[in-house]
Amino acid sequence: MSTAPGTLRTPQQVADRRAGSPHTSMFWRMLLRAAALRRGRAASALLAMVVAAAVATAMMNLYVDVQAKLRTEFRNYGANVVVVAKNGKSLPADAVSTIEAALGPKTMAVPFSYAVARTSDGQSVVVVGTDFARAHQLDHWWNVSRWPSGPGEALIGVRAAAVVSSKREPFDLTFQGKTIHLAPAGLLQTGAGEDSRIYLDQSEFQNWTGLTPTTIEVAANGSSDEIQQAMKSLAAALPAADVRPVRQIVEGEANVLNKTRATLYASATLVVLTSALCVLATLIGWVLDRRRDFAIMKALGATERLVNGFFAAEAAALGVAGAILGFFVGIGVAAWIGRANFHAPVVPRFSVFPYVLAGSVAVALISAIVPIGLLRRVQPAIILRGE
Repeated sequence: MSTAPGTLRTPQQVADRRAGSPHTSMFWRMLLRAAALRRGRAASALLAMVVAAAVATAMMNLYVDVQAKLRTEFRNYGANVVVVAKNGKSLPADAVSTIEAALGPKTMAVPFSYAVARTSDGQSVVVVGTDFARAHQLDHWWNVSRWPSGPGEALIGVRAAAVVSSKREPFDLTFQGKTIHLAPAGLLQTGAGEDSRIYLDQSEFQNWTGLTPTTIEVAANGSSDEIQQAMKSLAAALPAADVRPVRQIVEGEANVLNKTRATLYASATLVVLTSALCVLATLIGWVLDRRRDFAIMKALGATERLVNGFFAAEAAALGVAGAILGFFVGIGVAAWIGRANFHAPVVPRFSVFPYVLAGSVAVALISAIVPIGLLRRVQPAIILRGE
């Protein structure tokens, strides 16, 4: 029989309504009562869970974003894979497009051709043909005063400039009887072998020498394992070429990423362990304060399993609440750290929430193991007598 809104329910109706879901109703009432009467302990336990969840969220968000940002920064140091033609032969004409098709659209591949030419006074100098637009994107670390922008312009290494054009004047180079007239566009300084070379546009170089690219430098994205897989793909796509890693870049990137991951995870682990100790201490105090409540439950017929499960459910509810609050706090902390230290936004990763939630509940349940052991020692007769 239904009851109209605003009318009083009879004791039988109230009893029937509670009988429909006695465990759920009792659980929420006792949980709310415990939190209300012992606000200090509940707040301290919840705060510990929020801190643990916030730190875990911030660290995982930072790791994913920092990993992507570090890989982008490493790409500024040049190629991490080099493709070289075997036996001194040239690479296929479509080698660059083959590499980019095999590794994806974010891959940067730059072709290089090499020749030894002679200056007007008979000195030898290494001349390199390349795609300046691609080289500019790949080799951000090159110190270039000005990149060539027109025909007949060359990019000259600082050491090569002393040989061919110390006064930055136009000069001639000869290769197998063919002479080309060039004008210095800018100086290149890297502190390495590039300083002794002269760089020309690939089409001009090929028209002059007739040589096609023999080397392609590749910036491949991904982890060390992904780069190894990319190299296998390249070797299969270009059987006439050797595919080699630039070990300084690949190993340096792997070391930095591994150390960054270890540091973030170690920090998160220490904070989570500290929070778990705080939750443990709070739950122990919670059990000691509520011994009379649990004694009454046992005296009314509650089994040991029911009491333990009830307390574990309370701890799990604490973990869920801490995970939800801590997740949003952690996103804010990660965004602040990204702005303050990396001067770039950290994108919220909602995919980490299930891990944060599962971890928070696990920490709460593990912290409840010792308090549940204390619950087993509660003797209703002794507690209710006031002893």
